[in-house]
Amino acid sequence: MFTELGCRCHLNKPGDEQTLQKMIPDKVPNKDVFHGSDDLKNEAHIPSFEKYKELYINSIENPDEFWGGVARDFFWKTKHTGPFLDYNFDVTKGEIFIKCMEGASTNICYNLLDRNVHEKKLADKIAFYWEGNEPGDELTVTYRELLQRVCQFANVLKSQGVRKGDRVSIYMPMVVELVVAMLACVRIGAVHSIVFAGFSAESLCERIVDSQCSLLITADGFYRGDKLINLKLLADEALQKCRDKGFPIERCIMLKHLSKEPEETVGSSSPPAKRSCPDLQVPWNPQVDLCWHTLIQGASDECEPEWCDSEDPLFILYTSGSTGKPKGVLHTVSGYMLYTAATFKLVFDYQPDDIYWCTADIGWITGHSYITYGPLANGASSVLFEGLPTYPDVSRMWEIVDKYGVTKFYTAPTAIRLLMKFGSEPVQKYKRESLKVLGTVGEPINPEAWQWYYNVVGEKRCPVVDTFWQTETGGHVLTPLPAATPMKPGSATFPFFGVVPAILNESGEELEGPSEGYLVFKQPWPGVMRTVYGNHQRFETTYFKKFPGYYVTGDGCRRDKDGYYWITGRIDDMLNVSGHLLSTAEVESALVEHKFVAEAAVVGRPHPVKGESLYCFVTLTDGVVYNNKLEAELKKQVREKIGAIATPDYIQNAPGLPKTRSGKIMRRVLRKIACNDKDMGDITTLADSSVVDHLFQNRCCTAV
Repeated sequence: MFTELGCRCHLNKPGDEQTLQKMIPDKVPNKDVFHGSDDLKNEAHIPSFEKYKELYINSIENPDEFWGGVARDFFWKTKHTGPFLDYNFDVTKGEIFIKCMEGASTNICYNLLDRNVHEKKLADKIAFYWEGNEPGDELTVTYRELLQRVCQFANVLKSQGVRKGDRVSIYMPMVVELVVAMLACVRIGAVHSIVFAGFSAESLCERIVDSQCSLLITADGFYRGDKLINLKLLADEALQKCRDKGFPIERCIMLKHLSKEPEETVGSSSPPAKRSCPDLQVPWNPQVDLCWHTLIQGASDECEPEWCDSEDPLFILYTSGSTGKPKGVLHTVSGYMLYTAATFKLVFDYQPDDIYWCTADIGWITGHSYITYGPLANGASSVLFEGLPTYPDVSRMWEIVDKYGVTKFYTAPTAIRLLMKFGSEPVQKYKRESLKVLGTVGEPINPEAWQWYYNVVGEKRCPVVDTFWQTETGGHVLTPLPAATPMKPGSATFPFFGVVPAILNESGEELEGPSEGYLVFKQPWPGVMRTVYGNHQRFETTYFKKFPGYYVTGDGCRRDKDGYYWITGRIDDMLNVSGHLLSTAEVESALVEHKFVAEAAVVGRPHPVKGESLYCFVTLTDGVVYNNKLEAELKKQVREKIGAIATPDYIQNAPGLPKTRSGKIMRRVLRKIACNDKDMGDITTLADSSVVDHLFQNRCCTAV
């Protein structure tokens, strides 16, 4: 993948050639860092920090050669002409654009499935081990079977009039058919827009209308732990809302996941669920609704791929916007394929005999990049998990690790902190001897959770790759490499290949050495988003207007004396207290280091003197009682960790925090609680709205 790398500068700032040499240190510290095992180094793709630095510099100075080496691992119907990357990041010089491999054409589905089956001889290799909500619900799908089912459903979509460029909305639980549906879209050149199955009908409607989808694919329902979700009912509500807005959808394909009968499973990749639900009341409109299983009966399992240009749209995925209106992040074909393939292979140090498990939902970018596209591009075997980490008990994840012999494990700090509450015993019930690399995604991980993950789950032998990236970046942009990067708990460490970070102050000046400010990137990489669907002006304003010439992440960042990068949280989650900029993430980390705190969330509350004050919510470990003594200890700990300026003004005991169904804390809601403002806005995405009432009732008495 990395051969014949030359040297040709491709940066966009004066003096960057000299800066590049200083960006990655020659040496990294030997103290207060953690290293991968010698066994890992012996087989690693990038075995040392010196090799990482050599390849990194080449990836920046000669991107055409570097990414061309990655591209040689894939099939191209036509070759690209001109530079590998062509772009403008400066709004003062015209419209923002990023183009990768112009002139080339390919099909991602063909590269992920056909080539693995026919050229790489992986037809009988397991693509997915599906593990359902209930223990005992399981299924294996080979690459050959996956290809056949994708072709079948691609033919179904074509029979329904779906063509290249059409948008298709997918609203499904974590079943194999979700992967089938998205790859079937890709095979015929349609653009998928996957909506997380935990979102409300209103959220689904909003995304369907914004992306102008022509068809909806959903399922009857699913269990999330003990809770039954009637997904078809929600889908129907969304479609009615679409009609009310003047955008009717005339076709909805429904998968029978819980309600199907055994004879109806012909051609299905999922068996009837162990906890089938024949009495599930599934609404049905014969004028609109079509049955997945009926449609695929008789559908051919051969389908020629649609060859797509490199910059053709691949998918739209919505992410939160500061205005409250979600942004349709648009990714395109070639660059996204190359970047997810490369990051998956190198960040997890993927080897052909690995069993990989990412616990995310495909409804989020992590599931797109590191459940579907990245693993399949490398011919990997993955676990696809429908359930919860605590159902039916808190040992479920480690039972699955042992069951399938998982070697590379990727999860969220939220899940780690949740499981920490129950101690090490549920983890140590299982051997976990197969584990080689652990990973985290979604938010910065606090050092205490990192240490627990490393010491208890990985038994001090598995490196932790703490990955920083966004829906917009397509893949990892700051991350350790398992065998090459000495790790600091809580640090995302160094940039991935092709990524050039910088830290700016409020005036847009680049800061050198140890510093803290705005995290930006100076040039594109293949996987970066291309636009906000239907609103390129919003794309330019959100990501490029504040600091012309840079991609602005919206995150704060600190670089330490050793050159390591630490994400300090969203800029809008940074507080100005008496003229001092404080990161809420940093305060949260200090609170969670206390042995009795399982989770913390910090927001700002207006203060007549200081501008803003710190209002903290803490969730305690089981059995601990909140009292004045503990509150004093927590304030003292924050004061000692950060400084007197960061001493919390208010600390509220919060047995539960307001979270979305994906586990993300809704800090917007917490800010309302801190200010005693009961105008909450839309909270339909909350997993448990009763948490909000409890927090209002138990606000700090002095916070009025």
